[in-house]
Formats: sequence, structure tokens, C-alpha cells
Amino acid sequence: MKILIYSSVFSLLFLAACSNGSNKTQSTTPSDATATSAAASESSEKGTSTAAVLASYLKLKNAFTNDNDKEAAAAGNEMVTALASFYKKSLTPEQDKAFTDIHDDAKGHAEHIGANVGNIAHQREHFDMLSKDMYDLVKLLGANQPLYVDHCPMYNNNKGAIWLSEVKDIKNPYLGKAMPTCGTVKEELK
Repeated sequence: MKILIYSSVFSLLFLAACSNGSNKTQSTTPSDATATSAAASESSEKGTSTAAVLASYLKLKNAFTNDNDKEAAAAGNEMVTALASFYKKSLTPEQDKAFTDIHDDAKGHAEHIGANVGNIAHQREHFDMLSKDMYDLVKLLGANQPLYVDHCPMYNNNKGAIWLSEVKDIKNPYLGKAMPTCGTVKEELK
């Protein structure tokens, strides 16, 4: 038990020294260090899971900007895996309920995208709905990186659609190479 406590304290101090730019020494009791270490571990795992879902979504978006249905399918399948392994233990009950609703919809859309190589129009229909789910997920849990909410006014018979992007420049996933810069930035998420 002492080894576990000392190892937790050492790990916490090491992490604090690496992430804190100052030379201050923190004094913590072993029980505080263990609780803090567990919370940091959960937060790190949660962030990694959110990052994995977001990374697969951005790969998907980038595949659509290049009109590449095969890469889109691969990214859709990657997203299904990332959603399945999402670490939910650190979510509040309210976040957990909202995440479950988002998860079920997003998973279904990602599965459709993954299963429809050769039908990019159908894949893009699901990407439209998936983008709304991802917007809700980022609003719920954050992204740990700047993101832009872009809008294409012409997609879906001029009904329009949003998507999330990691870059401020417009690279339209709905119209691809036909109209790559069609759209505007509507919101910046941090």
C-alpha cells in the first residue's frame, strides 16, 4: 500500500513539475495526491477519448473535401471505434445522458458512412447529421483545441449545412472539389 501511495505521490509531483512552468514545490498529503492523481488520470483519459472522436471526424471531413469516399468510409469506421471506446466515468449524470443521446446518433451516422463506399452523396447526407452531433458533443465536453463552425448555404437544395473544421479557411466537405471555398465561418469554439 505504501508503494502505491508513494508511487502516486511521485507521479503527481512529476506531472505537476512537467505541466507547471513554475519552480514551486507543492505539498500534498498522500490521500490528496491519490485523489488528485485519479482525477487527472480520468480527465486525461476523457480528453483522449474526446480527441480521438474529434480526430476521426476531422479525417472524415477532410476526406469529403477531397471527394474521397474510400477515405471517408475508413474515417467513419475509425469514428465508430472511437465512440465505442469513449471513457464516460468522469462525466456528470447530466453529461452522461446527453452524451448517450449524441453517441447513439453519431455512431449510426458513422456506420452508414463506413458502409457506403461508392455512394458519396449518401455518405454526405449522414455527414450533415453527424456534424450536428459533433457540434453538440463539442459544446457539451469541449475540444481542447480551436474549432470553427462553418456553414455551406447551398448544400441540400439550399437548406444549408454546418461542419466543424480545425482551420479557419473554408474547405467545403459537402461540395468538395466542385466548390471548395463555398461557405462562411459562423462560430469559433474553444
